[in-house]
Amino acid sequence: MRRRARLAAVLTLLALVTGAALATAQAPRAGQAAADITAGRWINSAPQTIDGLRGRVVAVEFWTFG
Repeated sequence: MRRRARLAAVLTLLALVTGAALATAQAPRAGQAAADITAGRWINSAPQTIDGLRGRVVAVEFWTFG
């Protein structure tokens, strides 16, 4: 019985800590300007800026190797 109570307490604490961390994260909001694109290496183009792409349709693809 003590083991279940301890597990319940740990899971409750974990849920509270995770919820608090998610609540304080700064997510972008509609209407806010997008952050500048900072990449180490550009493929098939010169480096782009948000101002240079303003008014254009932009498709962004993210991927990872591994």
